[in-house]
Amino acid sequence: MPIKQLSETLINQIAAGEVIERPASAAKELIENALDAGATRIEVATAGGGKTLLRVVDNGCGMGPDDLELAVRRHCTSKLDDNLLDIRTLGFRGEALPSIGSVARLTIASRPGGASHGAEIAVIGGKLQPVRPAAVNQGTVVEVRDLFFATPARLNFMKTERAEASAIADVVRRMAIAFPGVRFVLSGSDRTTLEFPSTGDDRLARIAQVLGRDFRDNAIEIDAEREGARLTGFAGVPTFNRGNSLQQYAFVNGRPVQDKLIWSALRAAYAETIPQGRYPVAVLSLTVDPDVVDVNVHPAKSDVRFRDPGLIRGLIIGAIRQALAQDGDRASTTGASGLMRAFRPEPQRPHGGWSAAASPYRPMEFDAPPRGFGEAPQAAFAEMATPSARAPTFEPEAMTVPQPERSHPLGAARAQLHENYIVAQTEDGLVIVDQHAAHERLVFEELRKGLNSRPIPAQALLIPEIVDLPEDDCDRLVSHAAEFSRLGLGIERFGPGAVAIRETPSMLGEIDAVGLVRQLADELAEWDTANGLAGRLDYLAATMACHGSVRSGRRLRPEEMNALLRQMEATPGSGQCNHGRPTYIELKLSDIERLFGRS
Repeated sequence: MPIKQLSETLINQIAAGEVIERPASAAKELIENALDAGATRIEVATAGGGKTLLRVVDNGCGMGPDDLELAVRRHCTSKLDDNLLDIRTLGFRGEALPSIGSVARLTIASRPGGASHGAEIAVIGGKLQPVRPAAVNQGTVVEVRDLFFATPARLNFMKTERAEASAIADVVRRMAIAFPGVRFVLSGSDRTTLEFPSTGDDRLARIAQVLGRDFRDNAIEIDAEREGARLTGFAGVPTFNRGNSLQQYAFVNGRPVQDKLIWSALRAAYAETIPQGRYPVAVLSLTVDPDVVDVNVHPAKSDVRFRDPGLIRGLIIGAIRQALAQDGDRASTTGASGLMRAFRPEPQRPHGGWSAAASPYRPMEFDAPPRGFGEAPQAAFAEMATPSARAPTFEPEAMTVPQPERSHPLGAARAQLHENYIVAQTEDGLVIVDQHAAHERLVFEELRKGLNSRPIPAQALLIPEIVDLPEDDCDRLVSHAAEFSRLGLGIERFGPGAVAIRETPSMLGEIDAVGLVRQLADELAEWDTANGLAGRLDYLAATMACHGSVRSGRRLRPEEMNALLRQMEATPGSGQCNHGRPTYIELKLSDIERLFGRS
C-alpha cells in the first residue's frame, strides 16, 4: 500500500482525539486561551452538557483579522518562541482551535483594544470560512456548536448531559482557584448559574467560594521552599476529610494538573491521621523554574514530569506534616456543627415535663481510680518496643477546683459522661473528649517516638531468603540498605540479579519477607523512596496503642482527666486517633447560647 500525505482536516481530527476528549476538554482549552490573553472576566455558557453549545466570552487583548485567520490553523501560536523548555503560559501547542474546528461548528469573534470594529471567522467541520467584519466588544467570543458532529462515533462515548455539564463546572472551579483575580461566570439552559467574583490577591477567599466556608474555617496555610521549588496553598485539618478526592486541587506554575506524584505525596503526608477510605481536602500550588518541569507530556497538558521528583515529593510531605504539627490538632468545625444539630431540641410533649427517673444521665462518681490506668502496655508489647515506648503515665495535678486558663486550650475537666467522655470547660466554650481515642493517640506517639529513637531490633533468619529481581531493582534496594537496616531489615547483594534477606524486624514476627522486598523495590522504582516497611511498623505500633490505652468504661478522677488534657495539648497529632477519627469536639460559648436562643 503506497504512503500518502493525510489531509489537513483529517490531521486535525486525529489531533482532536487527544486534545478534545469531551466538552470539558474544549472548555479548558478555551478558558486557558482567555487567561493567556489577560482576561479579568470570563463567562462560560453551555447547553446540552456542552455538546450542543459551548460559548466562552472574555475581555482579554483580542485579535485582529490576520491573527484570527492564523489562530485556526494548526501549530500557529503567539505563546512560544524556539525554547520548549521555557513555557510560561497555559497554552502553547497551537492545536486546540483547529482541533475543535475540525469536529464542530466553531465561530470566533474578536476585537483588539483600540480597534474600531471586530472580525469574525468560522470553521465548520474542518472547512475554513473567510474572515468578515463583526460587531463585538473588546475581547473574544468563541462559540462551539454541535461538538463532534463531524465525528459522530465520538458521541457514542459521551456521558449524560448532566455528567458533561458537571465536568465543565469542575474545569471552571479549578481555573477559578488558580486565578482568584479573575471573575468567572458559568451559566446555561442545562444548569444553574455559577459565579465566582474576583477576590484579588485573597486566594483563601476564592477557595472558600469554590469549596465552601467550612474549608476556610478548617484550613492550614502551607508555605515552604526547598532548592528553588516553592509550595503554597491550604490543607484541611485531618478531621476535616471527605469520602472522595474531588476536593483535592493541585497547580504547577498556575496550571491545574492531575499528577500522581503530587497525590501520592499528599496521601503520605496525611498517613496515620485520616481513616482508610477518607481523603484530605487540599489546594496545593507548586512554583518551580520552567526548566525543571515538563508540561509537554500529553496534548491535554494535565500531566507533568519533574526533573527531580524526590525533591517535589519530599517538599510536599515535609511542608504539610510541619503545618499539621503546628496547627493541625484543632478539631474540625464540622464536628461542632454536627453536635449543634444533635442538641437541637425536639418538640416537647404538652404535659408531663422532665422525669429524673427517665434520664439516662447520672452523677459522676470519683470513689475509686480506674483499674490499670497509667500502667504500661501489655508485656508482649513492651518486649517488642523500646523502653520509652510505654503508655504515658499521668501525674495527678495539685488542684482542687480546676479553672480554665489561657495557656490550656483544652480547658479544665468538669465531668465524665458514660465513663468515656470527658467534658472540659475552656475560656470561651467547652470541649468533649473521647478518653479512649485520645489516650490511644498518646500511646501511639510514645511508641513511635521510641521506635524512631534507635534502630529497630532485628531477628536473623536461619536460612537467608533469596529474591530474584531485575538488576536495576537490586541496585536501588542495595543503595537503601542502611535505611532498611535501621528498620530491622537486613539485605545484601546476591549476584547481579538477586538480593539476600538475612534479617527481618522482630516486631513484625513471621512475615512474607520476599513479598515485602518486592513491594519496596516497586516503591523505589516509582518514587525513589520506600515507606512500606515503616508503614507496617507504624501500623503495628497503632495496634499496640489501641490495646494499651485506657479503655472506655473506666472512671477517672478529676486530676487524671486534667492530666490527660495537658498531655493532649503537648502531643502533636492528638486531635485525631490512630484511625483518623477526632479525639475531641469543641463547642464555643456563642454556639451554646444560640442553642438556647440567647443570641
